[in-house]
Amino acid sequence: MSFKWIKHYLPRSFSGRAALILLVPIVSLQLVVSIVFIQRHYEGVTRQMTDNMVLELNYLLEQVNSASDVAEGRLFASDLEKPLAMQIALPSKNTGQTIHTYDDLSGRVIITILNSGLKGVLAVDLLSKPKTVQLWIQTKFGPMLVMFPRYRVAATNPHQLLVLMIFTGILMTVIAFLFMRNQVRPIKRLAVAAEAFGKGRVVPYTPSGATEVRAAGGAFINMRDRIERHIEQRTMMLSGVSHDLRTPLTRLKLGLSMIDDEETDALNKDVEDMTRLLDEFLNFAKVNAEDQTIRSEPMEIVNEVVDNVRRQGFQIDILESQETGLMPIRPNSLKRALENLIGNALQYGTRARVSVRKEEHFFSITIEDDGPGIDPNFREEALKPFSRLEPARNQNKGSGVGLGLAITADIARAHGGELVLDKSDDLGGLKAILKFAS
Repeated sequence: MSFKWIKHYLPRSFSGRAALILLVPIVSLQLVVSIVFIQRHYEGVTRQMTDNMVLELNYLLEQVNSASDVAEGRLFASDLEKPLAMQIALPSKNTGQTIHTYDDLSGRVIITILNSGLKGVLAVDLLSKPKTVQLWIQTKFGPMLVMFPRYRVAATNPHQLLVLMIFTGILMTVIAFLFMRNQVRPIKRLAVAAEAFGKGRVVPYTPSGATEVRAAGGAFINMRDRIERHIEQRTMMLSGVSHDLRTPLTRLKLGLSMIDDEETDALNKDVEDMTRLLDEFLNFAKVNAEDQTIRSEPMEIVNEVVDNVRRQGFQIDILESQETGLMPIRPNSLKRALENLIGNALQYGTRARVSVRKEEHFFSITIEDDGPGIDPNFREEALKPFSRLEPARNQNKGSGVGLGLAITADIARAHGGELVLDKSDDLGGLKAILKFAS
């Protein structure tokens, strides 16, 4: 039998599940104690007290029935009223009915024991007079009415236990909730720090809370430091390699330019390709090393990039524009990503179109072109570094080094987003969707 359906009704947050873990034992304990005490212990106490009352009633009935006439029986009854703490009427003018409420657990026990322990019980009324038991018993002189307080046959304060349990349960729940909230807060802080780091931001974080949470926080800090060192080392390596190789490439290019030979054209082209590759490496290293996360308006950056492209004489339109508001982004990285996507769109097509949309948890920038597009089977490959797909994107115009889309995808991931490649339904070419977490 599968119980997976119950997951739909359980809270999803850690706080909600912790509260459920706290409340279920407390409520269950109160229910068990209530049932055991009220139905067993409380009824047992009532049974003992009623049995004692039956002994006194049997003694009263014996004394009344031993009288020779009604007057003597009434005299015996009046003499016993004070010692037995009862009110007696002999004979009773009328006989009542057995009455009790449905939820009166001790009342049913009282009536049962009185009927089984006394002979001649006519009726037991537990409702007509508050906190008083009215009992009609048949004597040889007619019905006799006996009244005595309810507390003599049943405990009168079970509600005190229930009130105490409820009050104590609420108090313990509040204390446990406050304690649990203090334990959950470090986990939330760790989640916020991890989410921010996934979006390319580093927020101050100090491990706190329980030992396990501190261990997880320490592991996160170590992991974050290792990743930052790795990124810094990679950036320094790319920058160093790019810078150091410029000198021999410059000498090689100068030497080739001094040779007047048609066969050196291919070598010059190789040198130019290597120079572009180094420029890509160096620019990428500078963007990641120098760019900082600040609160900016992405739409302003989009308009700036589009205006620069239009001044170069290219046709590009902004189809949909939504103000996103200030967001924590890396302006230079976003500008670089847009320049890569728009440059690719205009390189392989004749026109491009840009649209910006604001969603609840992210904003997206879509660039479409009328070029040949990318085959769906090669779109994932196109996002890898040094991947050149000119056969699918017009070989005659392909002159890149295979880092544009990879760099753009890396920038999107640094902002907690992604780069998605699809087909443009309107223009028929490639549709690149750049999603950034807001």
